Amino acid sequence: MGIVVQKYGGSSVADAEGVKRVARRIVEAKKAGNQVVVVVSAMGDTTDDLIDLANQVSPLPPARELDMLLTAGERISMAVLAMAIHDLGHEARSFTGSQAGVITDAEHGRAKIIDVTPGRIQAALAEGAIAIVAGFQGVSQTTKDITTLGRGGSDTTAVALAVALAADVCEIYSDVDGIFTADPRIEPHARKIPRISYEETLEMAAQGAKILHLRCVEYARRYDMPIHVRSSFSEKEGTWVTSADKVAAEDANQEGMTMEAAIITGVAHDRSQAKITIVGVPDKPGEAAAIFRVIADAQINIDMIVQNVSAAATGLTDISFTLPRGEGQTAMTALTRLQDSVGFASLLYDDSVGKVSIVGAGMSSSPGISARFFEALSEAGVNIGMISTSEIRVSVVVAEVQVTDAVRAAHAAFDLGSDEVEAVVYGGTGR
Repeated sequence: MGIVVQKYGGSSVADAEGVKRVARRIVEAKKAGNQVVVVVSAMGDTTDDLIDLANQVSPLPPARELDMLLTAGERISMAVLAMAIHDLGHEARSFTGSQAGVITDAEHGRAKIIDVTPGRIQAALAEGAIAIVAGFQGVSQTTKDITTLGRGGSDTTAVALAVALAADVCEIYSDVDGIFTADPRIEPHARKIPRISYEETLEMAAQGAKILHLRCVEYARRYDMPIHVRSSFSEKEGTWVTSADKVAAEDANQEGMTMEAAIITGVAHDRSQAKITIVGVPDKPGEAAAIFRVIADAQINIDMIVQNVSAAATGLTDISFTLPRGEGQTAMTALTRLQDSVGFASLLYDDSVGKVSIVGAGMSSSPGISARFFEALSEAGVNIGMISTSEIRVSVVVAEVQVTDAVRAAHAAFDLGSDEVEAVVYGGTGR
């Protein structure tokens, strides 16, 4: 009897009918001979509603109390799902993150999992019950306070539990049939990817694709836990996320497949970016270090960084970088305090930008990928603001209003589309 961990997103359990549908699916997995552990997100837009409530009550809610509030959404989901399973004649036991043994650090709002001690889950499985776990949450090892893992953290909860329980697979259910070559809300002819490597999935997620939580994929790669991304609204096979070697082996076994990997796997985009330009920075050792130390101390993640060539006449340069839009004002405040000591001229802030990326393991051995990408954007009338690359990715910053055109142009340029409409969005947000 194998162990299967299933995770259901908020759109899958958005209402009572959704909960009942998910309960039937879980019972089917149990009847098939599996021990089943389920991780659930909050119902529908519950988390957003709770955040709005907190902001109405307090302009700056204490992080500890905000975590306590937000975890209520998942506790509601786990309880009603357990009730629905009981109604189908099977025993289910619900557990909060702390009861399930999810141990984290003390960072409220974006805690990291330190350990998972699933003793109560194992006991429930041994007694024939289905275990339902509230995702997105845990308990601090040091303070014993309730913590949350950040948005999308239920994905990470599921993979961490799968690893701790030595499960056969971690199934991530949402409202689309798998991982597609582009966001189906933008490109209806996006093609479902049957298999994708951890590395490509990490790049897609990091560049804004709303497929899996970034930390969830990192966790799965570290412990080689296969992930099956699929829809809770259909019975279709989804997308398997595994090691690159396993992807290559499976592709080689498929009739008509060549031994060469596809050049480009998909196109990702992110509309939540902002850009800061620091104008007139003295071009001497230590200045960039001082600038980015302030950003790091503010716990802000930076994406792209571009430094212009120093002007010979002035000895000054400009430094631009992108960051999450929600952290833009915090970064501007921190940098303003640094202006006198560093001596830069001014700060420019632009929150109307987006990022578009092409991702594919095959590009490292295929000349001309960047040229084809940039030509496609040019023909679509899209201007490039910044460029960043890795071995399997090329990313550009463009005006936010041109993101859709850029995605469609890149998708067409690399022939990623399907003749038929494969990408069905069954409801919700795709999480």
